[in-house]
Amino acid sequence: MRNTSKAATLESKFPLLAIENDCIISKDADVTVCFKVRLPELFTMASAEYEAMHSAWFKAVKTLPDYTVVHKQDWFIKENYNPDLSRVDQSFLSKSFERHFNERPFLNHYCYLYITKTSKERMRMQSNFSSLCKGKLIPKEIKDKEVMSRFLEAVDQFERIINDSGYVHLERITEDEISGTEEQSGILEQYLTLSRDINPSLQDIKLGSEEMRIGNNRISMHTLSDTEDLPGTVSSHSRYEKLSTDRSDCLLSFASPVGLLLSCNHIYNQYLFIDDSDENLSKFEKSARNMHSLARYSRANQINKEWIEKYLNEAHSYGLQSIRAHFNVMTWSDNPLELKQLKNDTGSALALMECKPRHNTTDTATLYWAGIPGNAGDFPSEESFYTFIEQPCVSSRRKPIIRIHHHHSGSRWLTG
Repeated sequence: MRNTSKAATLESKFPLLAIENDCIISKDADVTVCFKVRLPELFTMASAEYEAMHSAWFKAVKTLPDYTVVHKQDWFIKENYNPDLSRVDQSFLSKSFERHFNERPFLNHYCYLYITKTSKERMRMQSNFSSLCKGKLIPKEIKDKEVMSRFLEAVDQFERIINDSGYVHLERITEDEISGTEEQSGILEQYLTLSRDINPSLQDIKLGSEEMRIGNNRISMHTLSDTEDLPGTVSSHSRYEKLSTDRSDCLLSFASPVGLLLSCNHIYNQYLFIDDSDENLSKFEKSARNMHSLARYSRANQINKEWIEKYLNEAHSYGLQSIRAHFNVMTWSDNPLELKQLKNDTGSALALMECKPRHNTTDTATLYWAGIPGNAGDFPSEESFYTFIEQPCVSSRRKPIIRIHHHHSGSRWLTG
């Protein structure tokens, strides 16, 4: 019997073209440099250190050229602890510790950073222009070698600034780690199968408007893509009440509720889209004038004009760069009942951050597709919002200063 369903091969839709010089090249001529990120251990950072770490990220991002996407992807995967009992230099206590936690489940954390140079046109594309919707993907040539050279130099400078901070360590991901080998799966294979197993079996991918599925795993997506969903203030860190006392504060990342504290398989994606800041501000100036001329007809126009002017005043007073941002939490399960619980848990985690939980069903497929390492240029622009990444907090909900949220490497929640 002939299959009449609307199906396509992954090869026909796959947005990436090649891996050259440890960079991912897309069929739309985007170039991506990939890093493994090693972060500080859990509960080892004080308030001043969180601020210093954020300052390093801010300085590093400022070195990148216009039309660059910074995509930080944190994986949290349930694994069983596998101790190394063969080491001869271990003490009796160390060996006892390893045996005690042998085969116990824990949530392991893997962090990656993808920096993508794309184009002005690609940065403005919406979900209906995603490569998923194209009939054919025609490879483009990277024509401007000088632009690419400046981009790679900026990425090198970005890497040096972060590593010199002493808090975070970036390590360039090689071609074998991107594409995979017989001994290890690559980051592309891991993302497309939602598995870190070696040579996982290939599975069907269903990218529908009602359901997003990889094999038997159904995906749930919560997004922060509108300023109305954000808290009134944002800090680099927050107080962890369970381990804090009246005399001492135990601090965690501001986004820890959707990190290690969310005890299920999930990926936390953070995007920063570096546009032409001057062009953005000129657009807002024009919008403010239009709102002023229409203010007599609607109080909402007057209010929006005031918010835009506050945004412009912040930008000009502090020399801040106007960029766009987006954040999402992707969970998955092969059990429908568990998936319902994951939706509730993720919503509760976002509420702990004083964010408005928004379960996204419209753009799940395109957001998943844009999350493929090297494919951030395919991100739907309508799912992002304008912000600044420098001041410590915000005074209003429509003028957010969003930070890169820090999680912690080597941190494990052991059970039992």
